[in-house]
Amino acid sequence: MSDLPTLAGPVLAPASGAAPKQLVLLLHGLGSDGNDLIGLAPHFQAVLPDARFVSPNAPFGFDMAPVGYQWFSLQDSSPKARLEGAMSAAPILNKFIDDQLTETGLSEDKLVLIGFSQGTMMSLYVGLRRERQLAGIIGYSGMLVGADLLASEIKSRPPVLLTHGDADPVLPVAALPDAVHGLESVGIDVESHIRPGLPHGIDEECIRLGQNFLGRVLG
Repeated sequence: MSDLPTLAGPVLAPASGAAPKQLVLLLHGLGSDGNDLIGLAPHFQAVLPDARFVSPNAPFGFDMAPVGYQWFSLQDSSPKARLEGAMSAAPILNKFIDDQLTETGLSEDKLVLIGFSQGTMMSLYVGLRRERQLAGIIGYSGMLVGADLLASEIKSRPPVLLTHGDADPVLPVAALPDAVHGLESVGIDVESHIRPGLPHGIDEECIRLGQNFLGRVLG
């Protein structure tokens, strides 16, 4: 029996009322919780009425406030600490992915990971290192962790959509071209968009881009 934490959070069943034909996992950012990103799911149901959406709380309590969750601590925000944090949380997220696939009876080619900020870091770190290729990864306002290790550790190459606001005060917009370069250097198909005037967040255009991407990789 695994001693890894079991993740849980809000779930939105398929709008069609049928059994899930696709699975979308939404990974929130630092200090937030699963209720944050599940709000995106109704928008994405418009293009994926047969999809199950799950937005788990990250495994650890936020260590800089009395509420919220984190995938790993960012009290030390150095590249080394980010990499170590993603590495430590990866087995927990992989177990959650495996459990969700087993529960729904679906395979990786019917699964998309959607991350925001730290959730993007986790989506890219884990999604590219899984043996079986996911249908895709969407990363909002995030960054690529461990880019220099990717060439030796990558196991699959799902298509990726990245968006980032050019007014982001939390993660500089330069993280987007850096991520695109790192992903393209290992042969990943990346669609990227810089959103003018957008701070650390997701706007209507980001949602529309996500809808188009989901329709393309899972529709």
